[in-house]
Amino acid sequence: MLEMVTVGPERAMLVNMLEINRQSLIECVEGLSEDDARRRLVPSLTTPLALLKHVACAERSWFQRRVAALPESEWDGYGYGDDASFAVTADDTVESAVAELRAAARRGREIADPLDLDFTIEHDHFGAVSLRWIYLHMIREVARHAGHADILREQIEAAPAGSS
Repeated sequence: MLEMVTVGPERAMLVNMLEINRQSLIECVEGLSEDDARRRLVPSLTTPLALLKHVACAERSWFQRRVAALPESEWDGYGYGDDASFAVTADDTVESAVAELRAAARRGREIADPLDLDFTIEHDHFGAVSLRWIYLHMIREVARHAGHADILREQIEAAPAGSS
């Protein structure tokens, strides 16, 4: 369990809160069987495994695609926040999706760490956004999806064995 940073520099608290939410999402999915991690309990593409893939995509979209403005060929994977970000292939596993999310988060930190929180980019929908806003947005995004994963896991664990 990560220790929560409640006082200190703003960046340390933002980075810590993002990491705590990321870890909460991971913990909701780890320990599920591969079949359960793929179970669709809602009409959307949202599954526990898909949530890991989507959040990794969000990390790439914000930090590799937007903050670093890397060409698509240099992204670690898909970097758009559409339905395809929830795509799960036959080769995806909980372990591989967790590793993908952790790698995207690590690379995001490498990109963002040298930058001031007031570093600003232009976003096609939001206009000018600072790195501080991006951290807050990612905290919100990851926390929301960790909540989705928590509810899905609760439904999976409450379902009688063999039911879908």
